Amino acid sequence: MTQTEAEPQPTQSRRAPVLDVVIPVYNEETDLGVCVRRLHAYLRDGFPFTARITIADNASTDATLEVARLLAAELDGVQVLHLDAKGRGRALRAAWAGSDATVVAYMDVDLSTDLNALLPLVAPLVSGHSDLAIGTRLDASSRVVRGPKREIISRCYNLLLKTTLRAHFSDAQCGFKAVRTDVARELLPLVRDGEWFFDTELLVLAERAGLRIHEVPVDWIDDPDSRVDIVDTARKDLRGIWRLTRALATGALPLDELRAAVGREPLVAGVPLGMVGQLVRFAIVGVLSTLAYVVLYLLLQPFVGGQGANLVALLVTAVGNTAANRAFTFGVRGRGDAMTHQFQGLAIFAFGLAITSGSLFALHRWAPAAPVAVELGVLIAANLLATLTRFVGLRWVFRNATVEAVTAEPSRRVSVEANR
Repeated sequence: MTQTEAEPQPTQSRRAPVLDVVIPVYNEETDLGVCVRRLHAYLRDGFPFTARITIADNASTDATLEVARLLAAELDGVQVLHLDAKGRGRALRAAWAGSDATVVAYMDVDLSTDLNALLPLVAPLVSGHSDLAIGTRLDASSRVVRGPKREIISRCYNLLLKTTLRAHFSDAQCGFKAVRTDVARELLPLVRDGEWFFDTELLVLAERAGLRIHEVPVDWIDDPDSRVDIVDTARKDLRGIWRLTRALATGALPLDELRAAVGREPLVAGVPLGMVGQLVRFAIVGVLSTLAYVVLYLLLQPFVGGQGANLVALLVTAVGNTAANRAFTFGVRGRGDAMTHQFQGLAIFAFGLAITSGSLFALHRWAPAAPVAVELGVLIAANLLATLTRFVGLRWVFRNATVEAVTAEPSRRVSVEANR
């Protein structure tokens, strides 16, 4: 297990601050002192919230740890966290999980981002308006100085996230982020990556949980001495995207539990969270199912008659409708309980069949010579009533639907031990 060490602070710094700024470092003995003093002066001389700086040393092999300890002894509100393994994600997990601040943040040690963006980053979290906040270099109002190679890679990576993971945030890898500590404690156990993909995974989970992500356009100057291995990082990011895409597709993430723990309350009292979106998705599935039903009925009616065509068309579309609503409308993934859901869906189908068949029987009794177009009109009208029943019934079917594999996945927490 990775060992961590949080070093003690002077008595006057022990009161929990509003903000804890984490600076992950690896072999930064030359630049660490200048950057930390600059950040410390900024926080001391005009920043409106109480703040602490946590230097998270990622198993440095030079004098970085010694420099960090000297800074902690010299500057009030600076502490040191030492990890025996490399990885920015590991450092952030350890520092954020053990923080007593209201908001935790991080920035790169080179301070590439203009510090004037720190207050706009943190304020929406302190006020409770937002849950996470990120700096973005890709907004039209951002001012960025970096080479074309990094610019192209960054834009391609974020485009890939939008395509594969349906991400809506604009800049996953900007080293300037903040999150409410209570929210971080819910998200961190689900984030598996301990390196550069940590940011992306955290943001995707937050977005899927319904959390509000605030974006701040930043002024950013590329560090020419960056230690990031672009090729290795890209390879690991692609592996992370594949892993996360598969986990979301198969239901191997407890998103329902996460939403229950951190999701926002409904805007309208009495309307369950997510119900409006479910209605929209249900309507889309319903339109496609109706079209499929009409096609099947018209194809089968000349051969098996109205009742037979109605039975077959309704049965086929009911199975497809249940499967589509299971995945698309209610977001249930994986094979767990799939057959149970289909049987329950067929029970709802039986009710719909009774309504449509009864309507067709009444039509044939009172107008036995009615053309196929009239039959179809009566059936569509009856299906509208059956559709309302289906939505209510499917909400009941999928009310507690979760994938059993999720509960077997252990929480991944990193403990922070204070050595005094």
